[in-house]
Amino acid sequence: MALSAPPPARVFAELVPAQAQASAPAGCGGPPVPSGREVHVSGSAELSAAPDRARVSLRLGSRKDAAGAARSSVARRLEYLVQSARQRGVPEENMTVTEDFSRLENTYQMEAEVCIIFSDFGKMQNVCNLLIEKLGTSVTIGPPHFYHTPEAIDTLRRQVCVAAVANTRQKAQEVCRLFGQSLGKPLLIREEETKEWGGHIDSQLLNSPDSLTLQERIQNATVYASCRVFAVFEIKGKENRRNKLL
Repeated sequence: MALSAPPPARVFAELVPAQAQASAPAGCGGPPVPSGREVHVSGSAELSAAPDRARVSLRLGSRKDAAGAARSSVARRLEYLVQSARQRGVPEENMTVTEDFSRLENTYQMEAEVCIIFSDFGKMQNVCNLLIEKLGTSVTIGPPHFYHTPEAIDTLRRQVCVAAVANTRQKAQEVCRLFGQSLGKPLLIREEETKEWGGHIDSQLLNSPDSLTLQERIQNATVYASCRVFAVFEIKGKENRRNKLL
């Protein structure tokens, strides 16, 4: 998964002395934290994840006067297509084959569709280029449909939350150092807001092979996520000058 670097966190920091905590009225809506010297910080992060799967549809067809001729014409090309994908590392479970046989007026029509799921987009291009070279116009290859697995989305959500917490802690350290203090342990970490957007492409563009390049399709299918957290850290005391020099 390709992750973009997080932008600078938006931070609100507040140093809260013990006396202010003790005098705060009950039920005022503030976070339930232990009394003592504290720093309150808000921070955020944003990450993106490119799609980790692509689905490609390949179609074969034949229309003949004899039923056997129509079947055999498609069967030969179908066997070559499936074997070529296997030889280039596509697992059997990632290929789905459907066939349809019908009679039209005085002719017989045989059609087959192979849907292949790719996790390696370079391999996808190699397979498609080979089939176009060997089968020519007798195979129709649709534009790839890029998407995310649920595991990829879950990973993005965890990573953006962790990044927001890390940004928040870093800013809290900088605030403490500004006043010559040392940051202590976290007393409260609360995820306040998460957002996700992107990962969609217009249905009209999906069916138009020449409208978008491969990289443009990947970019349009990229998912973005942001997270904002609120944290309270303990202030331990004066910063150790030796550690500061190191």
